Amino acid sequence: MIKGGRYSKLIRPILYALDLLIISVFSYSFLTNNGINLGVIIVFWLILSLFFSFYKVYRFTKVVKIVSLLSKQIFVFGLMIVSYFYLFKINISLKDLLAFFCLLFIVLNLWRISLHYFFIKYRLVTGSNYRQVVIIGSNKSTKKLEWFFNNQLGYGYKYQGYFTDKDDPNKKGSIKQSFDFILENQTDEVYCSVKDLTNTQIEKFIEFCDVEVKSLKFIPDNKELYSKSLHLNYYELLPILSLRKIPLDDSVNSLIKRTFDIIFSIFVIIFVLSWLIPILGLLIVIESKGPIFFRQDRPGIKNKGFGCYKFRSMSLNSRSEDSAARNDPRVTRIGKFIRKTSIDELPQFFNVFFGEMSVVGPRPHLWKQNEIYGTDIPKYMVRHFVKPGVTGLAQVKGYRGEIETREDIINRTKYDIFYIENWSMLLDLNIIIQTILNIFKGQDKAY
Repeated sequence: MIKGGRYSKLIRPILYALDLLIISVFSYSFLTNNGINLGVIIVFWLILSLFFSFYKVYRFTKVVKIVSLLSKQIFVFGLMIVSYFYLFKINISLKDLLAFFCLLFIVLNLWRISLHYFFIKYRLVTGSNYRQVVIIGSNKSTKKLEWFFNNQLGYGYKYQGYFTDKDDPNKKGSIKQSFDFILENQTDEVYCSVKDLTNTQIEKFIEFCDVEVKSLKFIPDNKELYSKSLHLNYYELLPILSLRKIPLDDSVNSLIKRTFDIIFSIFVIIFVLSWLIPILGLLIVIESKGPIFFRQDRPGIKNKGFGCYKFRSMSLNSRSEDSAARNDPRVTRIGKFIRKTSIDELPQFFNVFFGEMSVVGPRPHLWKQNEIYGTDIPKYMVRHFVKPGVTGLAQVKGYRGEIETREDIINRTKYDIFYIENWSMLLDLNIIIQTILNIFKGQDKAY
């Protein structure tokens, strides 16, 4: 989490909106006042921004990179507009066309560069929007990174120190002591020098950062790296490798998914739950005394608890932390039906609407299951890098319900991590469709 940066995830969507506003005003002034043509121009810009990763600009991105991305974007953008106008025989003067692109290039460059330096100044003055970092290892590369953190404060990093097993009076402690320090001082990012670590130590840091939901990055050398999917960035001239790239960390992707969640949850609440709650609630109360809904505290994103809602499918009991088993005597008759059809999960769309869950994501497990599997199953805690879902990839692949064997939880975790690292709206829609089909077909482990 970005310290003091409560609204930092809104930055990229706001950039999109302001850029589109500038493009729309210039297009209306110089190119066309036709609504359809304006819409096409905006779509061109959005498509190219995804293709060129124009909005994937980070705190360590240089100004020259920003200008380079913008130049590429505007050049291809110009070719697409000219081709569109030519194909559909839309008349436009060369003077107006040149004025449009020259002004667009100048204004967007000035606006982006000014914003870049504004954020640098903002971080320096307010101390907001920063990340706490530590370095593991001590060599020439780590000293360069240490200099970067201490002298380039505008990038928004607060350096906490370094750890090494070498005899060094300035170190914070040994590599073994770094684990407690990271937890006690709420470190956000851990930078490991591969040169100073054994493969076993690298493996321990990967497991530790997965479990504690910390961002892990590597300072590379010529050793063979432990992970196969590393992502390269540069801090000044120093290469830095990130262990995992999560699509939903991108604020635009996050906004798209959240918008879909709100629309979908409102649809379900209005057109399904509005009439289902009174009918099903009456049947539940008639069969067994107790509330209509069952609310249970479960771990959510970043392993933070939230109240997960379900239709009550069991008689009141003191074993709420135990998962339902086959032929579980606690399950009522109406409960068997709603669990078999997954209707009991529908109240979770209130959790989706309130932002605690998503329509699609890893299913929220019990706290008891996190304690059992958190350190036993490799990468199990990576599930908490995103919001839990009403349905998920693991569930549509058959890994739902009671965990009967070790293979069940291993495969469920594998599918959850695959979803997190390969998210797309197309994947979400595919999972939703498959979930609906499975409801009608029925699943063996829905009990």
